[in-house]
Amino acid sequence: MEDFGMNEMQEMQKALQERYKHKWEPICAEIGQNKLLWMIGEIGEVIDIVKKHGGTEACTDGETRKALVEEMADVLMYYNDVMLCYGITPDELKKAYREKFERNMTRW
Repeated sequence: MEDFGMNEMQEMQKALQERYKHKWEPICAEIGQNKLLWMIGEIGEVIDIVKKHGGTEACTDGETRKALVEEMADVLMYYNDVMLCYGITPDELKKAYREKFERNMTRW
């Protein structure tokens, strides 16, 4: 399977936002906090699966794993919405991630 990158995810999110612009909140800085809250809700759903079934089952049981991965996809969708709301580009994120990685590699 080929890599699934931020650029592709953001293009998909833009397409969803365009399709449902008459039903969904707009992508803008004022709505960013709402998207963050929705993302936290989805993270809660991920946690619920792991709490209910345990980490091993979440990794090995087909149905449980499918539910876990689906909820993780929801988290990423809102994550990308947040990036779009605040105008954060994949290149910007990559740069910040690498810088943070380098700091963390020498932190302790």
